[in-house]
Amino acid sequence: MDYLNKEPGVYSARYLGEDTSYDIKNQAILDRLKGVPKEQRTARFVCAIAAVLPDGKTLVTRETIEGYIGECPAGENGFGYDPIFYVDEYHCSTAELTEEQKNEISHRGKALRSMKKLLHEYGF
Repeated sequence: MDYLNKEPGVYSARYLGEDTSYDIKNQAILDRLKGVPKEQRTARFVCAIAAVLPDGKTLVTRETIEGYIGECPAGENGFGYDPIFYVDEYHCSTAELTEEQKNEISHRGKALRSMKKLLHEYGF
């Protein structure tokens, strides 16, 4: 989350403590962003995948999904920060997307497709 100096970053699962529920984590983020305009609530999910080929060559792919933190949680699908992470493309939170829609645009889905393409290019 850009406004929060990239918090929680790579510590997203451990943000506010490993045993803290995502309902509490999400509410804490919403509280910190209260009054912040949408254009300053930008956020992204990032996924990087690496593979080492038998010859020692390393392949790396990195993909993102861009969005923003909404003003309130919405949706029942997904997990983690999905209820507060909104994507302009669908005008809703990622927790409101179908599984198929989310897989199409998610950072993980895009990274896996990119890695699959790279592996195919190397004969795998």
